[in-house]
Amino acid sequence: MAHSLGKYADFEGLREQAVALRRAGYSLRQIRDELKIHNNDLLNRLVQGEPPPEWTKRPRAKDDLRERARELRLQGWTYDRIQVELGCSKGSISLWVRDLPRPERRDPIEQAKLAARKRWEHELAIRDEERLKTKRAAQEEIGSLSDRELFMAGVALYWAEGTKDKPHARRERVAFVNSDPHVIQLFLAWLDLLRVERGDVSYRVMIHESADVEGAERYWADLVGADPGTFGKTTLKRHNPKTVRKNTGEAYRGCLVIVVRQSAELYRRIEGWWYGIVGAVTATDLPHRT
Repeated sequence: MAHSLGKYADFEGLREQAVALRRAGYSLRQIRDELKIHNNDLLNRLVQGEPPPEWTKRPRAKDDLRERARELRLQGWTYDRIQVELGCSKGSISLWVRDLPRPERRDPIEQAKLAARKRWEHELAIRDEERLKTKRAAQEEIGSLSDRELFMAGVALYWAEGTKDKPHARRERVAFVNSDPHVIQLFLAWLDLLRVERGDVSYRVMIHESADVEGAERYWADLVGADPGTFGKTTLKRHNPKTVRKNTGEAYRGCLVIVVRQSAELYRRIEGWWYGIVGAVTATDLPHRT
């Protein structure tokens, strides 16, 4: 043995003491201080085969960082990029990935493009945050709605989105079609304000035949609080393979058609309300109204 002389001559005796301390939960540093052994090679041999106590093991978070650093290195990331991504030191990164092949040097033009793309992504993130802040602030400005405010909003909404009567095609009935669930909810709240009974309201779905028709029917029924069995027959739009549709995926649920039965009189009142609003805002004495 390399250390068979001097105060380390009684190897087996030292080993018994070191093993006992190890099993009692001592760290290598504590064993070293206790037994006054300052040779790391000898210290490791004394406790060989004895697992370290749990409290001395590295936290799992460190292991996760190491694995992530190795994944990024294999993707060709530099130490600098890994450091920014993970927030750890270059020294730790070097220890974790030094056995991996070095990434190929990027073409300067490609590096410039990558840097520009990163700057643009950062700029987009800032713009998105500013956009959300503006929307949140505007939303808070609205607060609660009075009945009159809801009434006026509903009239304008219907005249923008609802079915309208034409001299060449009489359609004096209240019918509303929209794909936005929030718009549908506002319209139904407006009908409630007008004391339209829900029993006088019919629903049906309009959707492309290639979509999830049953899922859309369930979605709209849940939104309006109605039994899907009470819905009218769904209108299926034929799929044209030459057309590139963007309204696809799980979020696509077609449109909901809402019709108020026996609503000619209500339609006439809505038209009158609308032109009342138009007349009010176009009056010549508008600046002097109180």
